[in-house]
Amino acid sequence: MKTALQIDLTFDQVLALVRQLPKSEKIKLTKELEKEGIESKLSGLLKTFRTTDLSLKTINEEVEIIRQQIYERQN
Repeated sequence: MKTALQIDLTFDQVLALVRQLPKSEKIKLTKELEKEGIESKLSGLLKTFRTTDLSLKTINEEVEIIRQQIYERQN
C-alpha cells in the first residue's frame, strides 16, 4: 500500500535536504535536473521553429541553390 503525501517546502529546506545526500545521490540529482532543463529548452526551441509555411519541396529547392553556390565557388 502506497500513501501519497504532499508537503510544502521552501527552497532553503530542499537545499538543506540535498546537502544531506551522499555524493553519488547528488550526482544523480544533478543529472536529472540537467536533463529536465535540456528537455524544456529543446521543447521551447522546437516550438519556436515549428511552422506550416515550409514544405519539403521548399527545403529541397533551397538545398539545391546552396549546393549550386558551393559548386560554383569550388570551380
